[in-house]
Amino acid sequence: MFIGVCAALLGLVIGSFLNVVILRLPVMLERDWRRQAREILEPGAATGPAQPPFNLATPRSTCPACQTQIRAWHNIPVLGWLWLRGRCAACGTRISLRYPAVEALTGLVSVLVVLRFGPSLEAAGALLLAWSLIALAFIDIDRQILPDIITLPLLWAGLLFVLLGAGGPGYVAITDLRSGVIGAMAGYLSLWLVYHGFRRLTGKEGMGHGDFKLLAALGAWLGWQKLPLVILLSAVVGALIGIALIVLRGRDSQQPLPYGPYLAGAGFVALLWGQPIIDTYLRFSGR
Repeated sequence: MFIGVCAALLGLVIGSFLNVVILRLPVMLERDWRRQAREILEPGAATGPAQPPFNLATPRSTCPACQTQIRAWHNIPVLGWLWLRGRCAACGTRISLRYPAVEALTGLVSVLVVLRFGPSLEAAGALLLAWSLIALAFIDIDRQILPDIITLPLLWAGLLFVLLGAGGPGYVAITDLRSGVIGAMAGYLSLWLVYHGFRRLTGKEGMGHGDFKLLAALGAWLGWQKLPLVILLSAVVGALIGIALIVLRGRDSQQPLPYGPYLAGAGFVALLWGQPIIDTYLRFSGR
């Protein structure tokens, strides 16, 4: 109980930080891309007045409507939103439900991870992976990008973690080095081949390059053995949700649907319950 409560509190705090990452990181990347483009296309041109700093720490969070700074006690995860009844304290503008939802989700995910692995190095690695998946999923929902600044370090962190040999027999999150390296390569190449095959057949791009890198990262953390489960779960759930959106909401079938959230969700399922699912399948299939 004590470990679970500590994991929940830690998860709520991390969830509050993830809200900042989800909101600000794409803006930071876009500004940096524009600056780089100007330097390439207009070498030597005046850069104009310096913009005020904008990063994960600066400026302080404000209400989008009235620009009033949000006070510290209003930023308490979940409780602050409930205390304000979901509205800005200064102007009464509605605050999105997604902020406490991300915090609560991160708290729940943290509890599940710690209960699965206990207070161990495996739990620390699994928490890092799970928190990264949450950030990537919501950024992809908002902007349809999976930033390299998250996916690539996550890939290398997974390979480093299995290299250090923190895992042992029976652990789902940490695989052996050989499986992790093969998983990283197989994860990237599998979706890379699908992407190029689809493009040759249809002349369209079926997915973004970030999906390759995310699946490679999952392969590094989980091993190649769990990649079929991740791909199957993400494809089935993504297809069902896509069909439901078309049928129930009239969504245009040509409108892109981010694949990252389904990969992230399937990766988390494989992280905690991948081996029991695979064992059950093999048992019932007689293999």
